[in-house]
Amino acid sequence: MYYECSSCSKTYKRDEVKYLCPDCSVDYKPGEPLKGVLLAKFDYEYIGKKFTKDNPDVNLFSAVEEKYFPEFKCGNTPFLKFTKLNKQTGYDNLWIKNDSLNPSGSFKDRASFLVVAESNRIKEDTIVTASTGNAASSLAAVCAAADKKAIIFVPESAPKAKLLQMFIYGADVRKVKGTYDDAFRLSLEYTEKNKGLNRNTAYHPLTIEGKKSAGLEIFIQNGFKSPDAILVPVGDGVIISGIYKAFYDLKEAGIISKLPKLICVQAESSNAIHNFIQTGIYKNADNPGTVADSISVSAPSNAYMAAKSVKESDGFSVTVSDDEIMIAQRELAMATGIFAEPSCSTVLAALKKLKEQLNPKEQIVLLITGSGLKDIDAPLKYSHLN
Repeated sequence: MYYECSSCSKTYKRDEVKYLCPDCSVDYKPGEPLKGVLLAKFDYEYIGKKFTKDNPDVNLFSAVEEKYFPEFKCGNTPFLKFTKLNKQTGYDNLWIKNDSLNPSGSFKDRASFLVVAESNRIKEDTIVTASTGNAASSLAAVCAAADKKAIIFVPESAPKAKLLQMFIYGADVRKVKGTYDDAFRLSLEYTEKNKGLNRNTAYHPLTIEGKKSAGLEIFIQNGFKSPDAILVPVGDGVIISGIYKAFYDLKEAGIISKLPKLICVQAESSNAIHNFIQTGIYKNADNPGTVADSISVSAPSNAYMAAKSVKESDGFSVTVSDDEIMIAQRELAMATGIFAEPSCSTVLAALKKLKEQLNPKEQIVLLITGSGLKDIDAPLKYSHLN
C-alpha cells in the first residue's frame, strides 16, 4: 500500500506522510476544504487474483493489517429490501444498507475502527478528533475497547444523547462554543502542539479507507454485483468518497466493470458540496444550520474529492428541506421499522423528488448512517408528544 495525493497525484510511501500531501496542503487554512487529501492505493492485480466469490476477503483491500485490528466488531450490517417501502415509493428494486446497527449506532464506527488499528500499528495511545457527535461517540467507543485515550472537540450544541455516549465511553470531551468548523480547527491546533493521532475526517486518509468498507459489503451482499445507484447523505463529503473508493478499488482490481451512480444528498442550508457540483465553483455554506445536525457543516473537509467522486460515477446531487427530512424520517420508520437519524432520512426525502432522474426499475440503495435514538429532540419537535 502507498498513498497518492488526490490533488497533484504525487505518491508517498506508507510512513512517509501521516495526514495530507505536504506540497498541496502547505497553504491550507482552517475554514476551507482540505487540499492534498491522500488516497490509499494497492497492488490491484494481486487483489484481483486473490479476491474470488469463494474467498471474498475484504481485508485484501485494507490499508492496515488485520493483526492490528482492535477488539471491536463493526460492519457487516444488514442489506435489505422492504416490500412496503418499495410499494409506497413506486420503486421496484429499492434496498437499504442499515449502518445504524453498528455498535455505537453510526456508520462512523468504520472509520474509527481503522484509525484505531493504525494507532496500534504506530504505537500511539491518544487519538483526537472534531465532530458534531457521531464520529466523536464512535471514536470514544472504539478507544474504550482498545484501551486508548480519546480527546474530542465537539460543538456544545451537539445532541445530548451523543454527548452522553462520549461520557459513558470515558472520552475527554472539550465542548466548543461554536460550530463543527471551529471544533475542527481546535483539534488540529491540539495535535500540532501535543501528542496524539488526529482522526479528523479526510485529514487522516484512513477515515476514507474505513468508510469504504460499507461499499465493499454492499457489493458482496448484493451477490457480487454493483447496484445501479446509491443515495448517500453528505456533510463533510467523506462517506460518499469512501463509497466511491470501494467501487473504484473493485474496478481497478478488475472485479467490476462499472461504478454505481452516486447521488449526493444534502440539507438545503448545508449545501456547499451540492452547489459545487452544480456550478463548478466552490463556496462555503453561509448558514449551515439544519435539523440534520450530523450533516451540518459550512466548509466540508472533503468537498473536492466528494464532488469528483459524484462526477466520476456519473452521479448528481440534490438538496432537501428540514420539513421534507422530518416527514421522511417518520415514513421510513413506519415502512421499515428503522428509526434513522434526520441526517440519513434525507436519502428517502431525496428519493421522493427524483422520479424523473432515476429509473424506478433499476436497483437503488439508500444508505442509512445513524440511529434516530442519537437525536430525539429533532423528531420530538415535529411530533404531538412535544
